[in-house]
Amino acid sequence: MLIDTHCHLDMLDLAPYNDDINLAIDAAYQKGVRQLLGISVDLKKMDTILGFTKRNGVYASCGVHPLQSEGLIQDELLLRQYAANPKVIAIGETGLDYFYETSVLAHEAQKTSFIHHLKAAGSLGLPVIVHTRNAKEDTLSLIKQYGNRDTAGVLHCFTEDYEMAKAALDENYLISISGIVTFKTAADLKETVRKLPLESLIVETDSPYLAPVPYRGKKNEPKYVSEIAQYVADLKGIRYEALLEATAANFHRVFSKANIQHQLQLGTE
Repeated sequence: MLIDTHCHLDMLDLAPYNDDINLAIDAAYQKGVRQLLGISVDLKKMDTILGFTKRNGVYASCGVHPLQSEGLIQDELLLRQYAANPKVIAIGETGLDYFYETSVLAHEAQKTSFIHHLKAAGSLGLPVIVHTRNAKEDTLSLIKQYGNRDTAGVLHCFTEDYEMAKAALDENYLISISGIVTFKTAADLKETVRKLPLESLIVETDSPYLAPVPYRGKKNEPKYVSEIAQYVADLKGIRYEALLEATAANFHRVFSKANIQHQLQLGTE
């Protein structure tokens, strides 16, 4: 099963699909994508994101991106309310971004929001989707201090070094690989992917951002996750089908609520 484990369905360029999200999802389905996780970065858009989950195989997360400064979480209440939906299978996207935000005060606000996400995820038994950039030490420290190792989560769109990946693996986290791995400038990331155990990896588009080669420069979309999966399979020296089997098993192991929904769907077919 091919899964786009991280896409921003509410941000896709739907002009090629007559402004119809269902046609974009159909295009992904035609490329073999069977499940999509629509990511929240702003709780004000949750109703829109949840609307997409009426489709079989489409799930959602609930959370606030660390650069969404006006909406950073001050408590866990809204996260808990949205997470009660059976199609909400994760908390996030949350985390720390010190690359685009350099203010120390802003960093403290990001940490507070991240902690609330981690606590909510742990108590609800859901994985957390972590964005981290130029914040290696603080990200790992907060995951260890406030995260739940049993439910863990994923470092999405991973671009950090192997040492950070290994530290995250020690906390039971998955490492998610985006189209960045196909870029010529991503030599270090390619080597990290080669080193990481297969059971630690999943793939994502992060669409509409970071379209993989040969689509770089275009708007990204979920159907391009197949190119990313093929590239990772080649780096690992395994068959494409073996990569799909492993990454789907990894995703369903950590995102167990998606696995439950998938089994329920199979039972009605």
